[in-house]
Amino acid sequence: MLKSLSIRNVVLIDSLDIDFSNGLVVLSGETGAGKSILLDSLGLLLGNRAEISMIRQGKDKLSVTGVFEVSPQNKIINLAKEYDLDIDGDIIIKRTITADGKNKILFNDQIITLKLLKELAHNLIEIHGQYDNQGLLNPSLHGEILDGFGHCDKELLKTKESYLAYKSVVAELKLKEESLAKAKENEENLRHWVDELEKVSPQKGEEETLRIRRSELMNAEKIIGKLNSAYTSLNGGNSVLESVSKARNAISRANEIVNDKYKDVEQNLETALYSLNEVVDQIEAYSADISLNQNEIDNIETRLYTLRNLAKKHNTDTDSLPEKLEEMKSLLQNLQNGTDNVNELKNKVSKLREDYIKSAENLSKSRQKVAQKLDKSVMKELPPLKMEKAVFQTTITKKPEGLWSEKGWDNICFEVSTNPNTPLGPLNKIASGGELSRFMLALKVNLANQENQETLIFDEIDAGIGGATAEAVGERLSRLSQTEQVFVVTHSPQVAAFSQEHFKVAKYTENNITTTTLTKLDDAGKVEEIARMLSGEMITKEARAAALVLLNKDNTPSLF
Repeated sequence: MLKSLSIRNVVLIDSLDIDFSNGLVVLSGETGAGKSILLDSLGLLLGNRAEISMIRQGKDKLSVTGVFEVSPQNKIINLAKEYDLDIDGDIIIKRTITADGKNKILFNDQIITLKLLKELAHNLIEIHGQYDNQGLLNPSLHGEILDGFGHCDKELLKTKESYLAYKSVVAELKLKEESLAKAKENEENLRHWVDELEKVSPQKGEEETLRIRRSELMNAEKIIGKLNSAYTSLNGGNSVLESVSKARNAISRANEIVNDKYKDVEQNLETALYSLNEVVDQIEAYSADISLNQNEIDNIETRLYTLRNLAKKHNTDTDSLPEKLEEMKSLLQNLQNGTDNVNELKNKVSKLREDYIKSAENLSKSRQKVAQKLDKSVMKELPPLKMEKAVFQTTITKKPEGLWSEKGWDNICFEVSTNPNTPLGPLNKIASGGELSRFMLALKVNLANQENQETLIFDEIDAGIGGATAEAVGERLSRLSQTEQVFVVTHSPQVAAFSQEHFKVAKYTENNITTTTLTKLDDAGKVEEIARMLSGEMITKEARAAALVLLNKDNTPSLF
């Protein structure tokens, strides 16, 4: 609820500090006294556009400060936390506009933006009559309002859970499909490369082996010549083998004379002779192995070219080609696995979509029933408000699939027709002036305790009505004020008589300066003001008597 309001230098208001209580608060006064200025000031706290022309003549800035008491259940508590705004007790909002156009907004002494102010203040005050974009007049909120009226929490939760599960898998599928599509762009190349490498069948270390073999083949004649020279030296005439053999024989004969005294020498020579024979055999074998075949050299050259060309193509070295082959085989396998995974996700998406459709359908059916109940209740309120020919209807249509959300697929709009045989249209487009406020009142009476706002303001709700109709309006405002703080700007004495607090708006001129004041009326003041509303500027005894009759009525009817 709005506990207090401080206004400085707003048009005709010089300085105003006023406290408010809960219940029904009436603002009355002569036409032109400045009631609209008060609403404009409150509008600044709601984030409405500020004009420099609102600054009082001769002043360099204006300011409006509101102190609000909110219940722990008010959505503004959690919303403020999301923006790291501190709330410890009351909420104080102050807005200042300077003559040079600077705009400063404080939320409990913390600077906030105009956009955030609009988002926050929506949960504090709702004005009906002059503004057409807030609360019940905002079609985007009609679904939330209807769900609150019908207590559709269970169906909403189920729909939200199924929607979030569905969208989560849809997002996962999209990423998988994008990844798979990107991989498939190279699938043909991958298959070609794998086939190419498998045909070549590269081996680790193969390049070095081929390089050595090629060098050997290219120098075969030189190598054979050297091997032959070595062979001749070891096994030819006067060869090493012959000399070692002679030496071993000589030592053997000496050992026969001296009883194997030189046996160790003989054994060493024997070992040397064995080793030299083995070397000779190796040289002979190596010589036989060396090829002078030019075809083999050509084949090695071709093989080396193929390996090196493949290594260059895949930006690697020849030793890594076997690993590259396995890597590409793995990618191809992943493509197949990815296709299988995508198909699995598609099946999952299909199932979750069906789950969401079932939940959204159940929610929509509940809303249809709730809408009928709300429409019937509102229609009952219209005849006493002198709107017996008006029609109220909650229209529910199905959105295109692209607009489905966690709140279901329903597009919900409150529509009205104010005259017979005229088509229904959006509430904020068809009704106007007093009609609009009375529609709001009929709705609000039925939505008591279902919404989040704690202060409602009705402007010109009595336009074009009087007598019993005005009394019906006052009675419904009184009902509504049992659960929410209600302000009403009125010219109707029947409405004013239901107030818990009554403030009179007046203006006076002194030294050619006009000032608007707001005065809280006591019991006697209420009688005088209601008498004025009944009879005009000249207040008669009869008017005072009629005012007393109105004030002495039982103005606190039971809510429903």
